[in-house]
Amino acid sequence: MVDRPHGAHCLVTGGAGFIGSHLVEILLAAGHRVTVVDDLSTGSRRNVNRWDDRPGVTFVEASIEEPSVLRPLVDQADQVFHLAAAVGVALIAQQPIRTIERNIYPTQILLDQLSKRAADGDPVPCFIASTSEVYGKNPKTTWCEEDDLVFGATTKPRWSYGASKAIDEFLALATHRQWGVPVVIGRFFNVVGPRQTGAYGMVLPRFVAAAIAGQPLVVHDDGQQTRCFAHVADVIDAVVQLTTLPAAAGRVFNIGSDQPISILDLARRVQARVNPQAPLMFQSYSEAYDASFEDIRRRVPDLSRLRATIDYRPRFDLDAIIDDVVRDQRQTGRV
Repeated sequence: MVDRPHGAHCLVTGGAGFIGSHLVEILLAAGHRVTVVDDLSTGSRRNVNRWDDRPGVTFVEASIEEPSVLRPLVDQADQVFHLAAAVGVALIAQQPIRTIERNIYPTQILLDQLSKRAADGDPVPCFIASTSEVYGKNPKTTWCEEDDLVFGATTKPRWSYGASKAIDEFLALATHRQWGVPVVIGRFFNVVGPRQTGAYGMVLPRFVAAAIAGQPLVVHDDGQQTRCFAHVADVIDAVVQLTTLPAAAGRVFNIGSDQPISILDLARRVQARVNPQAPLMFQSYSEAYDASFEDIRRRVPDLSRLRATIDYRPRFDLDAIIDDVVRDQRQTGRV
């Protein structure tokens, strides 16, 4: 483990969301003060309410697309975690314009303010959340951070998400090179766990909710798409370790699991563990989204760089992840 400064003032954008809310709790437990800014467009008021009795946390309900909101918050922070973004395949397919705007413009504002602080001799560590979607449909069986980004046609709205997050990465790396801002980029691969909702197309909570309710687990296409699922607690541990580690600054890291499973096998695993009586049902992409939707058949990260940089040892296997999501949904009624 690396040494981490205690008592820092941390800014978390998107902190009311699934991943962000878990990050906030870890930072608070480590003795940091945390300011959360979130417009609750996809974040949850329930996640915010859980901090009502926690000292050291401030919630700002606002859009970080407003420079007058974001700039003073960045100026007050000792560490910045930028997790705010468009969320989920379903939302991206429905709102490609908002996806592009929400992903690029706030990142530019944030990095510009960090650049000013660095120019004044006050560099602030910053984590930028990116995504495996930036690889597009690169045909390699396993993706490493230096691989080419291969996007589909601009007539396929799906690729607007990965392209916009790639722009975020270009901006962040340029900011590091030009101004010395200690930026770390993390490409998340299918992060799952408690508090995640299936409302935006996230597959595991969607399967679990259906199984609990005795409804069909809807598998898109033939179900042979391959993914790797990592528990949010393991991912957050990597994020916190990387953010203040000097050797990580100016670099890109895959973060997640490297244990692949097909979506059909995932559905069967959930079915077996939660409700064997719940049926499976197949649905075409055109029915689920629209005729322009294009998917990625295989998404598996190479984690060599991550493991060479920090002590990354995931604690949760897939069965434990499923059980944790089931427990959360049964306790909270979250779907």
